Amino acid sequence: MYTRSHPVLLALLALSRRRAVIRLGGTVLVHGGEAYRQALTRVPLDRTAPGTTGGAALELAAGGALFDQQGSGHRAARRAVADPLGAAGVQRLRPVWREVLDRRIAPLGAGRDVDLVPLARELAGATVRALLDAPGDPLTIAEAAADAAAAAVRDHLPGPRLPGTGRAAAAATARLEALLRSAEPDGAPALRAMLAVAAVNTTVAALPRAAARCADAAMWEQAADGELRPALVDELLRVTAPSPLLPRVAAADAVLGGCPVRAGDRLILVARHAAGAHADPPDAHHPAPAAVARLVFGAGPHACPGARLARAQLDDTLAALAPYRPAVVRARVDRGAALPGWRTLSIRATHARLPGQDR
Repeated sequence: MYTRSHPVLLALLALSRRRAVIRLGGTVLVHGGEAYRQALTRVPLDRTAPGTTGGAALELAAGGALFDQQGSGHRAARRAVADPLGAAGVQRLRPVWREVLDRRIAPLGAGRDVDLVPLARELAGATVRALLDAPGDPLTIAEAAADAAAAAVRDHLPGPRLPGTGRAAAAATARLEALLRSAEPDGAPALRAMLAVAAVNTTVAALPRAAARCADAAMWEQAADGELRPALVDELLRVTAPSPLLPRVAAADAVLGGCPVRAGDRLILVARHAAGAHADPPDAHHPAPAAVARLVFGAGPHACPGARLARAQLDDTLAALAPYRPAVVRARVDRGAALPGWRTLSIRATHARLPGQDR
């Protein structure tokens, strides 16, 4: 799936991963786990540089919100994002996505196929709508968030920009902000749009890929075991790495894995290699240490505040699917998405759900 969705980039990363850190011109590829962690915790990063997440947010919205802040402002914005995504916030949101799961997965029991991609889109859109107390249809919100992310990626690819990509990215972001507009006059549209883009795109990438890996590796017994499932969730997120790489720019000179880094160098932090996704298959009985597995969510001040939400949603998805032991019957890569993922991933039950097997 990776090589079909982003063939040139992923082939380059695979060829260079034998070295923890390697320089290619003005770009430094970071594959090793310790170097990856140091890049996020010890190297000053330019939050608004072109070609980074923060640069895209700053350019497309009225300020990059979380990304273009420093010091206490950045910490306050992170708290504002993290608080609704803490343990209490996740429990409040859980009934929202469970309703989508129950309704969307039910056709498996009648012998019909289920496409996990639209399921993931509705689940993500409904969660974002509840999180932000926004109006609108969940699928419309998810579609707008996916369009905004894809347009931003096209507008920030290396090399000369194609005509019209900047306008398309700005229009897609404006559409998303309008859908999420708060009733409050200071509803922070840029921050709300950023949250929606992150939540929708990682969810739509992660859930179908994790379910497909579970099916292909015959891991439904582990998914059905309530004691093993949390470890399986971490393992599946580790190997599928919803955001497989993080583009950043160094703001000061540093050294990573023995490789000198200069201010202004582009850093490509390869999350899936740092977490050993390419080398160690998922195994809930012998999971990777948490400090390694959770590198796919970043580290230190650059850790993803939505990690708890992602784990809870995948846990519930696996629990809902496990009784059916589904197999993948059709899969098609989404070549236009911001993150590697499936355009279609249809599954079919191979095992009847028995009474009393509810979550």
